[in-house]
Amino acid sequence: QVQLVESGGGLVQAGDSLRLSCAASGRTFSSYALYRMAWHRQVPGREREFVASISGSGANSNYADSVRGRFTISRDNAKKTMYLQMNSLKPEDTAVYYCYGNAYWGQGTQVTVSS
Repeated sequence: QVQLVESGGGLVQAGDSLRLSCAASGRTFSSYALYRMAWHRQVPGREREFVASISGSGANSNYADSVRGRFTISRDNAKKTMYLQMNSLKPEDTAVYYCYGNAYWGQGTQVTVSS
């Protein structure tokens, strides 16, 4: 069974940090290092939006303008896990965060930033 499982969300105050994790499992991800992985987020009533992505090797990444300089995406291919370090969080970062890879989505983890 193919799975992407996010964790690490929670309720924090503006200016705080959180680290999200996305663990991949299943036959599809047996070659995990081949796949570019990404984080997206969604607020109720709005379209899901891109946050960041990272190449299979981890050498290349890109970010949405709204998070560049505050968020850092990384991965550990030995653990088949991707991370999103989120610093200097703002209330507008409040959303459900989803990981995505090889046409699969995780179930999402809620991040809430209070002002």
